[in-house]
Amino acid sequence: MNTEATLKKMTLREKAELVSGYALWFIKGVDRLNVPSIMMSDGPSGLRKQDDPTKVEESVKAVNFPASALTACSFDEDKLYKLGENLGSAARKEDVNILLGPGVNIKRTPLNGRNFEYFSEDPLLAGKLGSAYVKGVQSQGVGVSLKHFAGNNRELTRFTSTSNIDDRALREVYLKPFEYVVKNANPTTIMCSYNALNGVLNSQNKTLLTDILREEWGYKGVVMSDWGATDDHIEALKAGLNLEMPGKGELSVTEVVDAVRNDRLEESILDNSVYRILELIDKCKFAEKNNHEVKSLTEQHEFACDLAANSMVLLKNDHDVLPIKSNDNILVVGELAINPHYQGGGSSHVNLYSLITPLDGIKDHHGMVGFSKGYEENGKNNQQLIKDAVNEAKNYSKVVVFAGTTNSSESEGFDRENISLPDYQNDLICKLAEANKNIVVVLQNGSVVEMPWISKVAGVLETYLAGEAVGEATWSVLSGAVNPSGKLSETFPISLKDTSAYGTFGTSKVEENYHESIFVGYKYFDIKDKKVLFPFGYGLSYTKFAYSDISLADLDGELQVKFVLKNVGACAGSEVPQIYISNLTSDFEMPKKVLAGFTKVYLNSGESKEVVINIKKAEFTYFNPIKQSWCFDNGEYLIQLGESSREMHFCEKIKLEWNTDPVALINRDSYLDDVIENEKLFSLFKQSKLYAGLYQPVKDNNDATLKMMRYTPLRSVLMLGSYKTSSVVDEFVNDANALGK
Repeated sequence: MNTEATLKKMTLREKAELVSGYALWFIKGVDRLNVPSIMMSDGPSGLRKQDDPTKVEESVKAVNFPASALTACSFDEDKLYKLGENLGSAARKEDVNILLGPGVNIKRTPLNGRNFEYFSEDPLLAGKLGSAYVKGVQSQGVGVSLKHFAGNNRELTRFTSTSNIDDRALREVYLKPFEYVVKNANPTTIMCSYNALNGVLNSQNKTLLTDILREEWGYKGVVMSDWGATDDHIEALKAGLNLEMPGKGELSVTEVVDAVRNDRLEESILDNSVYRILELIDKCKFAEKNNHEVKSLTEQHEFACDLAANSMVLLKNDHDVLPIKSNDNILVVGELAINPHYQGGGSSHVNLYSLITPLDGIKDHHGMVGFSKGYEENGKNNQQLIKDAVNEAKNYSKVVVFAGTTNSSESEGFDRENISLPDYQNDLICKLAEANKNIVVVLQNGSVVEMPWISKVAGVLETYLAGEAVGEATWSVLSGAVNPSGKLSETFPISLKDTSAYGTFGTSKVEENYHESIFVGYKYFDIKDKKVLFPFGYGLSYTKFAYSDISLADLDGELQVKFVLKNVGACAGSEVPQIYISNLTSDFEMPKKVLAGFTKVYLNSGESKEVVINIKKAEFTYFNPIKQSWCFDNGEYLIQLGESSREMHFCEKIKLEWNTDPVALINRDSYLDDVIENEKLFSLFKQSKLYAGLYQPVKDNNDATLKMMRYTPLRSVLMLGSYKTSSVVDEFVNDANALGK
């Protein structure tokens, strides 16, 4: 398609139709000019294509892949790329041009009802995995819609509430995963969220959609609204929104036409959006002509099983209660074993292809299996069911309890009220632990949960929402056919009361204030020195790993971390080495540590491998709210290598001098303390006119006077002496800064 020529031939009405969604899932084409329509579909964890757009509850059969809450625990960019490939293949088979996902919003609080659809509390992890997912989908000639841009971290009054976020938190935490994906994966479209950001509705937020996204990050694709996110379509177009979804039918078209005719909207602004959409259509239709292998539903299901198993997190394994041995007679307990919670509700809900329950998955491969229901997923505490399960547990060598949140408790559209398991499940687990010492709890949940029984059980396996292959994947890990290698992509607190937004989250219908600023997730728990149930990045294995020969190398703008990793256990497995950095130099508040790099390494028993992780300069920068720009501090940094955010194998300081621009050592607002602590500056100060004019008692430098002086800014030193001109301050500042050039 010649986009420029096509645009010139379009009527005003045709342009208005193109920037307004059509029939719920379509961008309307222009038949007169041979511009075809293209179709979108929900699909972060599986295709949700509706043959009949009016029947939201009905969709084609598709493989339900694990939710992002679980896949993020893989810490595996290759697996996320393959997930994208599978989703892209499924979309192509159903003639879907754009898949609405992934969601890379930050898990600010475990109460967000949509956390199951997001990757992590850490922006780098979310950005890297999101980029891999996007590249995988788009490798199949299918576009994506990166969502929900931005600051969309709760479901309560999501259409109207404002997320009030300071500049540093916005840039370093909430925008960072979007920026990473835009710059590294070039997503076809971006979906703006319902909420307002610092008082400005996101669909009409020029700072967000144009100044940052396009002018600063260089994004060239289409920006669409979430379904029903626009309030004023015309103001949205002016702000940088290109496509209103799903559109309001004829009303959307006429309001655009009238706005142009009444000079409320410049046609050149409309043309800009039309041009981008025409380019999108052309790209989608060109991709349809390319041959891509279409994966069968069976192949997709097999991959879903592999992905789920390699993402599950082993949280506890006392006395090697797992893996289950061939001669173990096991009792399976819990309704979730026969009616599993494997996907979240809302727009990501998939009409699945094939489901094998956990109980069937176990019975298909293990001969000595009993079952007791234990509870019913109806909120009632059935003491008879608990009693029956406890009596049965006494007759088995091991008990596997399936517990978790209910199918109706986690969904788009509402938030969680707590992070507790149902009381009847907690009661059941505690009583089973009294009857049998080998209790293994298998969790099915979309976000973190409290575990009041953790000290009473031998094992815990976190499976999150594992998708339709939940049965096969869970058994493969329980049995040891797959060695668990997942690491938590979010911190598990001991109690909801320990979390950063506790007491304020969701208390106002009109606003959400991000009081904790940059201290989100593990950064909050670290700065408050709080104990946690399980830290970010944590996960056990059936084998053991050893780190050795660790070294750092300054590559002038990039830090290289090199080490040898060895599998010193009895079976093959994968480890996720994690690099954390600490800025020990900045005058700004800094987290105690920040994830700066990671990789996943597979090793056979006894095998060792040299691992190299390069950390780019960008991971050492922070957003300076005064300068409104990203900054790097020359100075000292602490580099830590570990297997979780709280278990390190190596800590070493390194001085990095990557900032080549002249840096002012001091200014008029600098305190005397900055001068006194710097030997060269203090020597220069004693030779300056500023020092010469000081009253003699001040020069005497007794402890009391010195202590008082230290926190006096240079511009106020004039009050401590006798001077003919105030220029002596600027003279000293200029001479001092000349030392740094």
